[in-house]
Amino acid sequence: MKSLRYIIIFIFAFQSNAQISDFDTINFQEADRIALECKNETLDNLPQLSYKLTSKLTTDVERFRAIYMWVCGNIANDYRLFSKNMRKRQHFKNDSLKLKQWNNQIRKVIFKKLLNENKTLCTGYAYLIKELSNLANIECEIVHGFGRTSTVNIENFTTPNHSWNAVKLDGKWYLCDPTWASGKPNPATFRFEFDYNDGFFLTNPKLFAINHYPVDKKWLLLESNNPSFKTFIEAPIIYGKAYAKLSNHNAPKKMHNNIKKNEKVVFKFQLLKPVEKEDIYLLIDNGNRSKKIYPKSTTIENQSLIVEYEFEKSGFYDVHFLIGAELISTYTFKVKS
Repeated sequence: MKSLRYIIIFIFAFQSNAQISDFDTINFQEADRIALECKNETLDNLPQLSYKLTSKLTTDVERFRAIYMWVCGNIANDYRLFSKNMRKRQHFKNDSLKLKQWNNQIRKVIFKKLLNENKTLCTGYAYLIKELSNLANIECEIVHGFGRTSTVNIENFTTPNHSWNAVKLDGKWYLCDPTWASGKPNPATFRFEFDYNDGFFLTNPKLFAINHYPVDKKWLLLESNNPSFKTFIEAPIIYGKAYAKLSNHNAPKKMHNNIKKNEKVVFKFQLLKPVEKEDIYLLIDNGNRSKKIYPKSTTIENQSLIVEYEFEKSGFYDVHFLIGAELISTYTFKVKS
């Protein structure tokens, strides 16, 4: 019995760390090339598309990579439709019958746009990834839940607003978000710009959970110490570029923080790859002006990045953490005397 218990603990620990680093020995160059080569393919025949993307590759992770890259490079996010959907869902949040009717209606529109215009919402991205993967005999699921971005009003988090995928590779489940990986819609013009972000491919579940909270908690893939929905809502803002730089965000745990003057604030991250100390800085805004601060205490060791800072004056501050030109995270600090 003791041996069995150790085996179960090992399996849980192993699963909780399922992320891209598991495939460090895999070169995705061929999979990416095939995805690019198939750029002009249509969605008229999904079995044929799946075959063209995967038949020349030897591992499931490479086959999935080709599918994922094709979807991220050829399907645009329809921000105008997204905005309309969010408005309608918010309007009908207290009327379950009308909300159900709207969901049925928008689902038809989502798939019509996907097939006819190569435009869709997150549900369409997740559906296409699942279908193409299943056709290649890769187990893949759609995960529905809540997605936090800098433009989302978390006070309206009453119904799920996002979908992504879980995929089973070599017996383990992994997470990815093809919608956020594909690019950025412009909220002002509604135009979509393809700008692939590899950080959302087989992401560390611990980092993924800061921006994604599934309706079914099993898809957190953390096995133990699952964050509560309250923890998710209170978390700091983590930007898309952070996923390309980090494998995890450890501290501060909350977006809004109350501290005392001269109290040490610790920012702690786990890096995907090395960075230079001189590229790390804070942009601190006190409501009147923004100031660029290079922290006196910055430690980088074994891919762990730790930055310490002390506020010398009381007040209310917006603090943005940057690595080079990339905005990583945002917090607020109410500093008392």
